[in-house]
Amino acid sequence: MLGGLALVVLAAAGLWPAVSVEAAPAAHTRYLIHCSGCHRADGSGSRRGGIPDLRGFVGSFGRVHDGRVYLMHVPGITASGLDDAGIAEVMNYIFTRWAEAPPNDPVPPFSADEVARLRALSVPDVVQARRAVVHELEARGLPVAAYPWQ
Repeated sequence: MLGGLALVVLAAAGLWPAVSVEAAPAAHTRYLIHCSGCHRADGSGSRRGGIPDLRGFVGSFGRVHDGRVYLMHVPGITASGLDDAGIAEVMNYIFTRWAEAPPNDPVPPFSADEVARLRALSVPDVVQARRAVVHELEARGLPVAAYPWQ
């Protein structure tokens, strides 16, 4: 985990957002440390790099069971080192920040128990799993971010 001084140095070099770890809520800080390296601090991802944009799209995956399973098996989640509660906290932060769900129809939040159950499921090919979820989401008319291996 990066210390405060390391974050200041990275922020000064333009390689990390200028956010104080002490001042940021825990979920935001965990997002910055564990997710922003790929999805960027603003959730925009990198189409060229094959990293999906979270903004306005991640909520679609949170609305269907197989999408929720997929989210628990993306490389950044499986390699994050976070426990189930930490993953739930970060995913709920992501949903709150970028799902763009109407207040009367929010994306269901993750619980630590659900995270544990979904992470225990076997997903041998995460790209194929994403393709299947995208097919379901598109059939339902839900938005899906561009992804080079779709």
